[in-house]
Amino acid sequence: MYPIITISREFGSGGHSIGQAVAKELGIPFYDSVIVEEAAKKSGYSTDTVVEDGEYTTLSQTWFSSNAAYNVNYLSPQDKIFEAQRNVILDLAEKGPCVIVGRCADYILDTANIPALNVFIHANMEYRKAHVLERYGKTNVPIEKRLRKKDKGRKTYYRYYTDREWGQSNYYHISLDASYLGELTCVDIITSAARRKNENK
Repeated sequence: MYPIITISREFGSGGHSIGQAVAKELGIPFYDSVIVEEAAKKSGYSTDTVVEDGEYTTLSQTWFSSNAAYNVNYLSPQDKIFEAQRNVILDLAEKGPCVIVGRCADYILDTANIPALNVFIHANMEYRKAHVLERYGKTNVPIEKRLRKKDKGRKTYYRYYTDREWGQSNYYHISLDASYLGELTCVDIITSAARRKNENK
């Protein structure tokens, strides 16, 4: 069987569409919004809340969660969402090969001793700006500030829940620059690695 593939990505790097294309090429399920929907059901929070608090955080939120942890019976809303997403990811992984985007899936599967091919997608600022503007359009917030805020939120969230550095190469099997390689080449590299792992089993 193909390995489970996790896709971590900088905001605007095209990781979502790369993951979709990989899943389509391999003929395996792709999970992103499904995780949000199922986590919302499990946690009782809205899908909008899960989207915002299920992958991003601020220093003030982590401070609140850390101090609330002194009460062993208390879980912050973000902690509840993380646990809900963790359970959804583990349930999906049990069903077989798939592509899972974001939400600390690499760490969650690793600590559950579930083998996965972990990929990190990054890109230069110009590439990411163009991608975000094409997909989401302009807002009142300058595009570079939007990108930095999203990445900072993901980095803080990932560090808080995993005690690892988001994007650090030794936590991933493959790290790809989508702005240099292009999405099609990224897809080719990931699918080739997955097929080779499948052949070597």
